Amino acid sequence: MLEHGGRLRAAAQRYGIPLEDWLDLSTGVAPYGWDLPAVPGSAWARLPEVDDGLEQAARDYYGAVNLLPVAGSQAAIQALPRLRRNASVGIITPTYAEHAAAWRREGHRVTRLSEGSVHRALPQLDVLLVVNPNNPTGRLIEPSRLLNWHDELAERGGWLVIDEAFMDCTPEHSLAAYSDMPGLIVLRSFGKFFGLAGLRLGFVLAAQALLDELEALLGPWAVSGPARSVALDLLVDGEGQRRQRERLLADGERLTALLRDCGLPSTGGSSLFQFCCTRRAVPCAELLARRGILVRLFAELDSLRFGLPADECGWLRLEQGLLECAPILASLEETP
Repeated sequence: MLEHGGRLRAAAQRYGIPLEDWLDLSTGVAPYGWDLPAVPGSAWARLPEVDDGLEQAARDYYGAVNLLPVAGSQAAIQALPRLRRNASVGIITPTYAEHAAAWRREGHRVTRLSEGSVHRALPQLDVLLVVNPNNPTGRLIEPSRLLNWHDELAERGGWLVIDEAFMDCTPEHSLAAYSDMPGLIVLRSFGKFFGLAGLRLGFVLAAQALLDELEALLGPWAVSGPARSVALDLLVDGEGQRRQRERLLADGERLTALLRDCGLPSTGGSSLFQFCCTRRAVPCAELLARRGILVRLFAELDSLRFGLPADECGWLRLEQGLLECAPILASLEETP
């Protein structure tokens, strides 16, 4: 199993701090969201049915022609490699590690690429995978460049797979509107923007023929009735989405400013997280953890990823923790 953010119980056990005393900033999930709608009893008692309006609401929200609900975009990440055989797969890295693991698990040849090396590698690839905005760096690649890559791949039956898990606050960069083109597959996460990671819901946007293959592979009732019911209500709540987007964008800017003012400027990020490179990443993460603040450490990248606090108490705790990291960061400047 690959390591991910959100492993709060493990941190609580390691540091001897009760679960309720932690400030968990280790994920890119919105720390606030909606008052949850009531779930009708029939959603719990009956098998899910696809004529409940969820698919149409999702098509309207994403601006997509065709889509398939899945049990979190992770379900699609693991299933898509099973729809091809012996593929040469390029993945722009560093990025979310589950993609490479899933393609390797099915016997495909995986090559790690920098963004600048894609043009040279593309003629040898069957699949190019891009996380956009990237996790953990926040890097956004413009749609025109992605579409050029898609056109070259699609000419010979290749795929461009775009993981847009963190795209909701910047929909102008999405390729959702183009996702019905053969060879273009867009993955969307529901839980991150809506603050409901535990609901386990995502969507695959693609040509209908590919969605039919994927649906046959995943089997019936891939998404639970309660998840469908809650998601339908939130996907049609345009005013709630507007408020959530505005708050996340404002808090993303606030987090950027706080990190900068505390001597740890971000090198990239999105509305849901900020990414900071520093050779003192490990001791900073350790100090914060001992104070009950969990951040995502990427030791191999000498970097930290910070999610958003949920309230003013959390912001004050983070600020105090960052100020206590100042001597550690200052020691880096003194290192010859």
